[in-house]
Amino acid sequence: QVHVVESGGGLVQPGGSLRLSCAASGRIFSIYTMGWYRQAPGKQRELVATITSADSTQYAESVKGRFTISRDNAKNMAYLQMNSLKPEDTAVYYCNLRGGRPSSYLELWGQGTLVTVSS
Repeated sequence: QVHVVESGGGLVQPGGSLRLSCAASGRIFSIYTMGWYRQAPGKQRELVATITSADSTQYAESVKGRFTISRDNAKNMAYLQMNSLKPEDTAVYYCNLRGGRPSSYLELWGQGTLVTVSS
């Protein structure tokens, strides 16, 4: 019943920009953290950025200064603005949601959106 859906991936030139969106729906009650992870070919899934309900953020060292995560609490959405993209940013990007209901914890993953950085 609860879903997370990403959008905004695509092909972009090195140095270009993309904006990813993540929409959560369903009876979540409370969202603690939303975040973005990515998985490149041959690599483990890694954290890109997270943001809490209080707008506290954290970033992977490799994207600091280039990526910005934000959220709209009222809309249950999160965004990832990616600037100065590099070929090594090529990966499937996944949205992650951590939240809860009054008596249970909830963690959700989207299906992923592909970002390809290439000339």
